[in-house]
Amino acid sequence: MVKSGKQARRSGALAGSPSHLMHRALQLSLDIYTEEAGPDGLTQRQFAVLEAVSQKSGLTQTDLVRATGIDRSTLADLVARMTTKGLLDREQSTLDARAKAVSLSAAGAAALDAARPRVEAADKRILALLPKGKRAGFLTLLADLAAAADAVPDKAQAMARETKKAQKEARKAERLAKKAAKSEKPSRVAKGRKS
Repeated sequence: MVKSGKQARRSGALAGSPSHLMHRALQLSLDIYTEEAGPDGLTQRQFAVLEAVSQKSGLTQTDLVRATGIDRSTLADLVARMTTKGLLDREQSTLDARAKAVSLSAAGAAALDAARPRVEAADKRILALLPKGKRAGFLTLLADLAAAADAVPDKAQAMARETKKAQKEARKAERLAKKAAKSEKPSRVAKGRKS
């Protein structure tokens, strides 16, 4: 459980560190989630996967990475364990022969239905920690941060394309410079012989 109260309050660098404060808030929210879900309940990540799959059956693991924000290797392991537990079904994707499509099993649907009220209770407890007037703004800020996180892969791809383009242009300029240098050398040699 996260320490609270006067002992946990700090001043200095940590008090103004968004990464530290968000980590502390995450710890608190996961503790609340775990209490509400119960010892046999779904983990927050399992719930996120089941909820995403319930919205659109036949998602690939790449689609699930985008939908949940869970990193690829963690998600692959999570889906494998959830398939073994009978919460998810996997079959060959009709869109991509290399990918497996994930769908909700009957047991997964039942687990999701049982988890939804618990997750809602956890969310209400978390929001109740804030003054009513700040809750909507808090959710908006969290959504903005999540959107920024979702945009990172797109920005990284765009940067990689720009870098590749710049490298290609640099190689082209280098070849042109070498070609120009070669064409200048014979004329210098020829001038040197005339003297």
